[in-house]
Amino acid sequence: MARPDKSAAVAELTDQFRSSNAAVLTEYRGLTVAQLKTLRRSLGDNAHYAVVKNTLTKIAANEAGITELDDLFTGPTAVAFVTGDPVESAKGLRDFAKENPALIIKGGVLDGKALSADEIKKLADLESREVLLAKLAGGLKASMAKAAATFQAPLTQFARTAEALRSKKDEQGGAGAPAPAAEDAAAE
Repeated sequence: MARPDKSAAVAELTDQFRSSNAAVLTEYRGLTVAQLKTLRRSLGDNAHYAVVKNTLTKIAANEAGITELDDLFTGPTAVAFVTGDPVESAKGLRDFAKENPALIIKGGVLDGKALSADEIKKLADLESREVLLAKLAGGLKASMAKAAATFQAPLTQFARTAEALRSKKDEQGGAGAPAPAAEDAAAE
């Protein structure tokens, strides 16, 4: 029979797996409490970093429908539950691991898809969501400006041609100008 405190821990971890966009498993062996505190701060407000018990976390992940991580629950394990931009958190973990080689990224899950440690590092190399959206908006704006210029080109060409024809007529004596005799008759 399961103890109530363990059941509550499994339920809490299951909720965290279900409510997060991503979860990254790390090994923290050799890190001090001060270093873990620094790591938690570097992840920002959109991630919760928790040291977990492997057996309970494995049960919670399975209850949340995540079975791809079962092999990663060995040794001292901590999980970064990401509720915001996963790229930001991946960058925070990667940068912290560069400064503190004791932190080892084991793998993780992103929107239900398992990620290896290398894939998490590639995710960290991506630009943030805001930068990617800005680039997309800029590309769409450029496409719209190009389309507007394309649609406006025939009208501009027609106006230039009409102006050239009018100038040519004026140079040739102006067939459209009133005749001098008609002007003299009107003056009398």
